[in-house]
Amino acid sequence: MATEFGKSLRATITSIPGLIVIDLPVHGDSRGWFKENWQRQKMTADGVNLPDFGPVQNNISFNDAVGTTRGIHAEPWDKYVSVATGRIFGAWVDLREGDTFGAVYTTELDPSKAIFVPRGVGNSYQTLEPDTAYTYLVNDHWSPDATYTFLNLADETAAIAWPIALESVEISEKDKNHPRLADVVPMPPKKILVTGANGQLGRALRAEFGDHPWIEYTTRDDLDVTSPDLPHARRWRDYGTIINAAAYTKVDLAETPEGRTAAWAANVTAVAALARVATENGITLVHVSSDYVFDGTKSDAYTPADPVSPLGVYGQTKAAGDAIVASVPRHYILRTSWVIGEGNNFVRTMAALAERGIDPKVVDDQVGRLTFTSDIAAAIRTLLDTAAPVGVYNITGAGDPATWYDIARDVFRLTGHDAERVTGVTTDEYFASATHPVAPRPRNSVLAVEAPLDPAPWRVSLEGYLRSAG
Repeated sequence: MATEFGKSLRATITSIPGLIVIDLPVHGDSRGWFKENWQRQKMTADGVNLPDFGPVQNNISFNDAVGTTRGIHAEPWDKYVSVATGRIFGAWVDLREGDTFGAVYTTELDPSKAIFVPRGVGNSYQTLEPDTAYTYLVNDHWSPDATYTFLNLADETAAIAWPIALESVEISEKDKNHPRLADVVPMPPKKILVTGANGQLGRALRAEFGDHPWIEYTTRDDLDVTSPDLPHARRWRDYGTIINAAAYTKVDLAETPEGRTAAWAANVTAVAALARVATENGITLVHVSSDYVFDGTKSDAYTPADPVSPLGVYGQTKAAGDAIVASVPRHYILRTSWVIGEGNNFVRTMAALAERGIDPKVVDDQVGRLTFTSDIAAAIRTLLDTAAPVGVYNITGAGDPATWYDIARDVFRLTGHDAERVTGVTTDEYFASATHPVAPRPRNSVLAVEAPLDPAPWRVSLEGYLRSAG
């Protein structure tokens, strides 16, 4: 069968998620033919939308005889396969965990057709012409520690209609003896690494994502992200996502010399190290930022597109971290405000004061919304699960903005105490007698939250939080 010349570059989605067939323009005449086998700019552009999978190795498989058959192997990397000479019948089986485990797709490939095979999808090839060669680009180097998943070519469940009967083809003894589908252990997804696992957000992420073999929750004792050895601390090509939930958040202490050093180390130096690892290994980096990157002078809600203008050291370190993460090709930056989670926080403090009979003075000239760590964790999951466009997102509780004074009164009322016991004061009055450095606070911390994020109203979350805490 002759190669078809003059096709338009076109992608066809298959029944297996992520498995994409590509029609390639082949230009030929009596002398032979030419094609652009992999053209990153064209193939990742709108209309074709192949993943920008970052190939690092190009391999060629040459086959002498018709019927040479390669077994069904699922590798822990993405693969782009095309034919250089001849023609092959290809069979692909989804061997990943999930609803499509066991799904089968088959087609023929010649020089005018290629296929993108995502990690965990088993692939097998049977040559239909002599002297057939096919090439494949992969986005990882072979490793003895890599995890493969295999399927028997003759599995009854897959029921692949091989053009040439398996009894009469060239096939390795090893490929003949792979397990049937019922005995295959599905390939798990790429790993997720969470830093700051013992913090408020880290604990919320564990509650949201759960405990699985492919999710690694780390603390500073488990992984030193400032170590020069970080690039070799893990086999990073096995990871698909890093969620950076670690940060220095002592905003007033950051104004001291020792605090400034610690804040820059945790919020900038460590973030830069993670960003390098993510960039070099095609990992999605999720980074949690703060309303403190803004000066609070805007009259309405801050959007993700607003320029940063931090007032103090803490805000400066968060803004610097944001800029670094934005350089990572696959990144999500989530800016949030007034975070409440498991552990010491403003809501718990107000509830304790109410119970002890103490009447607090609370700032009434800073405006924002509470953000519960469960909402942040859910937002991160939404962005990852929906493969949302990379960039900056805001996440706070929904509903009308309020002051700290308003929130304190809500806490008193919801815990059965008289809200009139709370007195409002200005920020300047509140810190007038402070004996330690005080970081400047943004007066307006209201962040605009947009789709695909849909957090619960913060007042509803506050009621549930106090019920669970009480």
